[in-house]
Amino acid sequence: MSSLLDSFTTELRRGTLTLAVLSQLRTPQYGYSLAQRLEQAGVVIEQSTLYPLLRRLEKQELVTSSWDTTESRPRKYYVISDYGIEIYKQLKSEWMAMTGELNTLLKGDERNEAN
Repeated sequence: MSSLLDSFTTELRRGTLTLAVLSQLRTPQYGYSLAQRLEQAGVVIEQSTLYPLLRRLEKQELVTSSWDTTESRPRKYYVISDYGIEIYKQLKSEWMAMTGELNTLLKGDERNEAN
């Protein structure tokens, strides 16, 4: 049962991570700073998940990247594109609607369990 629950939890998180990452890229972030921002909000993401996700979002033209070589250690910064902002707004709207619908269903379920 534990592996099944882990599988469902991973599936639930997969879609939400894209929304979480896009929400934090209005200002340029490099991978580690982005992971820290997400973690401060309670969203833990492994580097082995974050970097492939950033590359995929860049390939989909939702984010752009640029290298900052002014520091001793070069860093690749990511920022949401104009197209990414459009998609993010639509995803956010879908998320709000879906969570509202699910909350209604789950609250109804709680009332049924009390009876």
